[in-house]
This record gives sequence, C-alpha cells and structure tokens, in this order.
Amino acid sequence: MKTFQTLKELAACAGQTVATSDWIPITQEQVNQFAEATGDHQWIHVDVEKAKKGPFGGPIAHGFLTLSLLPLFFESTITVTESAMGVNYGLNKVRFIAPVPVGSRLRAHMKLLSAEPIDNSGYQMAWEITVEREGAAKPVCIAESLSRRY
Repeated sequence: MKTFQTLKELAACAGQTVATSDWIPITQEQVNQFAEATGDHQWIHVDVEKAKKGPFGGPIAHGFLTLSLLPLFFESTITVTESAMGVNYGLNKVRFIAPVPVGSRLRAHMKLLSAEPIDNSGYQMAWEITVEREGAAKPVCIAESLSRRY
C-alpha cells in the first residue's frame, strides 16, 4: 500500500508508475456472479464444458469483469490520508488485449498520467492502468481511467 498525506503529494507523482497491486485470482464463481449481475451469459464465460472445446481451451472472464476490478486495484494500492473520498469520473480509452482464463491471477500497474486541481480542493486524475496476467507475455487490459478525489 502506497500512502500519501495529501492529494497534492500524490499529484506530484504525475508521469510515474505510483503502485502495483497484489495478485488477485479470477474464479469461475466470480465469472458466474458477474454474468448474473450483468445478464451476459455467453457460453465462453459460463459453460465450462463447452468452453473447454472453444478457442481458449476453457472459460474466460468477461472483459468488463476485468475492467470492474479497477476500484479494487485502487483501494488496495493507494491511500491518501487527507482525502475524504474518490469518485469514478469515466474512461478515455479501454483495450482488452488478451483473454483472462478462469484460474488466472491478475495485478495492475497504476501510472498517474496527470493530476489537475478542481473545485472543492479536489484533483481530477488520469491514470493508465495496465492489467497483467501472471505468466503472460502481454497485458490483458490497458485502460485510461479518470477519477476525482476530494
């Protein structure tokens, strides 16, 4: 966990990789719960037997499940002592570069691209989040995430 006293201190890290998360496992239970929550029941995610005969040799996580882990990656890697809250402001660009087989472990590298002061003593921050799969040659997802912290 990387701890900063103030938002200004975090903002000074613009242009740098600020943190790397711990590895988190991707389970079939998570994939099934995500399918239930979103209504995306495509067989490549939830039908284990059929997915074994599919193009990836087994079930894979939804791309949006991978993307939905961004808040967990932030919460588990960065804290700002004098910040009351943060909110998701959106995304500029997202690419799902490689599949995430169920049973994989993922982690994220968090690079602060920019930090601009906003109203109420806050900052709008643009982050490049690179999500990697353990043992894979290339990332599974790269996203530019925007957040506001107050």
